[in-house]
Amino acid sequence: MGLNSSKILLAGATGLVGGLTLRCLLGHPGFHGKVFAPARREVGLSDDRLVAMKTDFAAPGVDALFADSTGNQSDTRLDAYVSCLGTTIRTAGSREAFIAVDRDLVLQLAQVAFRQGARHAILVSSVGASRQSGTFYLRVKGEIEDALEAIGFERLDILRPGLLLGERAEHRPGEAFARLLAPLVNRAMVGKLHRYRAIEAEAVARAIVGLLELDAPGRFVHEHDSILELAGDRRMLT
Repeated sequence: MGLNSSKILLAGATGLVGGLTLRCLLGHPGFHGKVFAPARREVGLSDDRLVAMKTDFAAPGVDALFADSTGNQSDTRLDAYVSCLGTTIRTAGSREAFIAVDRDLVLQLAQVAFRQGARHAILVSSVGASRQSGTFYLRVKGEIEDALEAIGFERLDILRPGLLLGERAEHRPGEAFARLLAPLVNRAMVGKLHRYRAIEAEAVARAIVGLLELDAPGRFVHEHDSILELAGDRRMLT
């Protein structure tokens, strides 16, 4: 179908990458579809193509996102699901709370999108993600990737960026310090370490919009360089 008239469920629209993705979509001259954006708080944008869906993400609320007034499934048909959801254990408060957002909510919304007809899914994951990882965070990210593939989307795009550069609404002291060092550290990351380079969140958002225009079936993983290529930012590839 391409981007033109696509109907997209965008999870994480109030976060760093999700907010930038939403702005990129609404600023795209060729986008005349709809973006459905479930969120706990106001998205902060107004546009005829944006359907803001205020929800607390409780299980019944997730299932009811596309239900009519009688509780039956609505006839809204989606084309794509984009998940930019993500938190930290520090912000969530515990490993269990982290899993509830980073894994369970991502997959619940994916199931909703799939039931509404979406056959293309795009996930913002993390470099190093693997269900065999010895690191809790990366292991959960790997579990999400595999579970999302099992749902049955015809095309699955997984973006695995390194440290995301950009201004977050929430304060993350460790990331703020790392962002200051990013230009120096990036230059030292060569060879196999290249994929771990920090990357501008805006480039990830532009890559997502670019991927929404693709429809060849399969599972595709995009790391640092391929994300920049999709974003059209070749200046940062060296």
